[in-house]
Amino acid sequence: MSSEVNQAHAAAEQMTPTAYISEHLQNLTSTGEHQAAIIDFSIINLDTIFWASLMGLLTVFILLIAARRATPGVPGRFQCFVEMLVEMADTQAKSIVHGDRSYIAPLALFVFFWIILLNTLDLIPVDWVLGVNHFIESFGVHVPHHKLVPTTDLNATMGMSMSVLLLVFFYSFKVKGFGGFLHELISAPFGAKWYLAPFNLSLNIIEYLAKGVSLGMRLFGNMYAGELVFLLIALLGSVWTFNLDLSLFGLVGHVIAGSAWAIFHILVILLQAFIFMMLTLVYIGQAHSHH
Repeated sequence: MSSEVNQAHAAAEQMTPTAYISEHLQNLTSTGEHQAAIIDFSIINLDTIFWASLMGLLTVFILLIAARRATPGVPGRFQCFVEMLVEMADTQAKSIVHGDRSYIAPLALFVFFWIILLNTLDLIPVDWVLGVNHFIESFGVHVPHHKLVPTTDLNATMGMSMSVLLLVFFYSFKVKGFGGFLHELISAPFGAKWYLAPFNLSLNIIEYLAKGVSLGMRLFGNMYAGELVFLLIALLGSVWTFNLDLSLFGLVGHVIAGSAWAIFHILVILLQAFIFMMLTLVYIGQAHSHH
């Protein structure tokens, strides 16, 4: 084990900027190997599952605490904040989904809050993960890789989008019935003529696939790009020597540029969570409508 730790330290000392970025973008997998194919169910990204589950439980915990502490009197700051989110999600659900919203509005609230927490992990300094890994190595624990932000993992965002697509099918069957949904697949949007059925079916299949893929890719692309910018900014202060740089250039590169991007990235975090929530409501709302 000590030889492995020494090799890890030696590799870290010889790390190039390209290897530095790759190191931060690799997941801790169940097999120890990297995912080579787009779809590979034999490899599980343990860090993605851990942080996504933890943030989901934290979301439920915060909302439960807010519900139990809610009072009819003058609300505190925490209650005002949660009530603002609840009202926003409920208002959007009412304007988009025309039907039973007893589960849809809470779903929208959970999705919005959960994705905010997932995206906020991107504000944790990029080198803290490596620092923690080096610290625990002194106790004989070796973690080769760890990716902190689940929404920078395409597996996570596509899993979320496929879950939304399953909900769309569920509400389509619930509202229209099995026969009504199948009839809509072959009769919309060009009409109920028998010779138009293949074209209607093909277009609807493409539409559902596009919804699922675009919903996951949009969140992944924006958060992955933001993570890359953080890594590039982290390299600004040490671009010449790739070592600790306490010069003015290092200060500008690490502190000032990093802080400016972090402030701007807060808007990206909130916007992506809102877009994902709104598209979820739009897709479920379309499942409630009849063509």
